[in-house]
Amino acid sequence: MYKIAIDERVLHFKQPAGTSRGVYKERKSWFVHVSNGSVVGTGECAPLPDLSCDARPDYAEVLRSFCDEFEQTGEVPYEELRDYPSMLFGLETALLDVESKEENGKGVLFDTAFSRGEIGIPINGLVWMGSYDEMLQRMEQKLEQGFRCVKLKIGAIDFEQELDLIKRIRDRFSFHEVELRVDANGAFKPDEALYKLELLSRYAIHSIEQPIKAGQWGYMAQLCRESPLPIALDEELIGVNDQEMKSHMLNIIKPRYIVLKPSLHGGMMGCREWIDSAKEKGIGSWITSALESNVGLNAIAQFCSSVYGDAISFPQGLGTGQLFTDNIPMPLEIRGDQLFCCSVLNPRL
Repeated sequence: MYKIAIDERVLHFKQPAGTSRGVYKERKSWFVHVSNGSVVGTGECAPLPDLSCDARPDYAEVLRSFCDEFEQTGEVPYEELRDYPSMLFGLETALLDVESKEENGKGVLFDTAFSRGEIGIPINGLVWMGSYDEMLQRMEQKLEQGFRCVKLKIGAIDFEQELDLIKRIRDRFSFHEVELRVDANGAFKPDEALYKLELLSRYAIHSIEQPIKAGQWGYMAQLCRESPLPIALDEELIGVNDQEMKSHMLNIIKPRYIVLKPSLHGGMMGCREWIDSAKEKGIGSWITSALESNVGLNAIAQFCSSVYGDAISFPQGLGTGQLFTDNIPMPLEIRGDQLFCCSVLNPRL
């Protein structure tokens, strides 16, 4: 019979992580430790304040109640957890961890070439919001580290300065050399968004995530029709947890891409539903972390490798493992612009 212990931990950012919604200096996670006899598996439940649909004052109590149900039944209550994606993701991870350790003692969640340490997953470099000089310096660092795809958070400083930053990058590197993605986190107003997208399109931008705030399906659908830049939905997906509603929303808005974070978008179960629905409609997708510790990042990366297979060429958003001063050690390593799992299944690593 399963037993579950929960411990809470606060992680501290090496430098403030700025978005148009605000600045993160620390983040709180709850770690669920599922034991079955002497075997223990761990998962991370990490809601983001003011963003996650399940971020609530009584989070710890609700999580404990779901864990109690799991202990009594031996099964994850998937349907009940649809509206609690970060809790679902943590429990999914812990149970996979237990099952893997029981099977082979290795603790590998998905047996893939990535999880065996044989191949890496290409990732984008992330440039957080800051002053113009700070963003320029961070951009230089990512390029020096060898990233060929860089994602910039925009919407916090003057838009003309952001355009100038992007222009300076393009003056040095063509779109063949460096792929640029931008993420507005809903910062643009609907009546100015198309104009700003037209200005951004001059610089061979791959895509823009969430140009306007979520919940404005009509405006977003119009933008997706008229934008010269491909639009990717992110925050728009949060809280849309019913499978039929997912398909309905994608039919209305018709984005080019969706960006999936298991902690925000339904756990692994919900993300698979999003990916399947998007694929049916010719909509692309990629997977990113949501500022979890290395415990969550490891699970997301292995999940990503299981979803997209061994030939991932599209950069994923999995470069967040070096954000915290007090992160949890896991067998993850960035080499150039790829994330590798130094798996125990591969003794050479």
